[in-house]
Amino acid sequence: MEYSDETLLSVWRGNLLLLTREVGAATRLARMMTFSASYLKLMLAGQRDFSEEFARGVEAVTGLPAGWMDAPHEAHDVPEAAQAAIDNEAPLARFRGTAAPVRKKAVLRPPEPIFGQTPAKKPEDDAKDAEAHRKQAYLRKVRDLAMQEVRRFERHLTHPPVDIGALRTKVEDVMGAVDLDDHVHADLAGRLEQIEKHRHMLIRHVEKLHELLAGLGESDGS
Repeated sequence: MEYSDETLLSVWRGNLLLLTREVGAATRLARMMTFSASYLKLMLAGQRDFSEEFARGVEAVTGLPAGWMDAPHEAHDVPEAAQAAIDNEAPLARFRGTAAPVRKKAVLRPPEPIFGQTPAKKPEDDAKDAEAHRKQAYLRKVRDLAMQEVRRFERHLTHPPVDIGALRTKVEDVMGAVDLDDHVHADLAGRLEQIEKHRHMLIRHVEKLHELLAGLGESDGS
């Protein structure tokens, strides 16, 4: 499968690696771009291609100059303001696009010599191609809608409306203010632990769900 952005893809990926070289930077940038960290890491590892739209989005969200992603850079080339935006997870714009690469447009070729011509497609073949294209377009539409909901749920899990640490502190204050038997004390402490444990487990499942959805409809055979 060929994409219109493939000539610059290696440069974009190199700059993306440069911007996320610090520990935790990939996760912070992913949240700034409203993507899951696992999906961004697939891009960094070369397991997922991405588009110019995504590269321009990185520039807008981090405050990089327009076109900065299109040329190779070294660590000292990263503007301080852009690095600070990533370090502090402070997006300067909101990215609403996708990372999916854009397919190359078909190139029209002149007719082949009469002896080299291949048989014209039958009308039923054209109908099959049209139906396959319709199904593929529908799949991507419903997949993208599902991925948006998954991202929204992931943001809810990573930024819950209630501070988990504050919740733990308040419950522990109650536990310290009253004499509890060992069973009740252990039960309360265990509930707090399980809440945090299951929240992290949910986040991992949601990231994996997003990764699986993103792969649907992108292979040549789909």
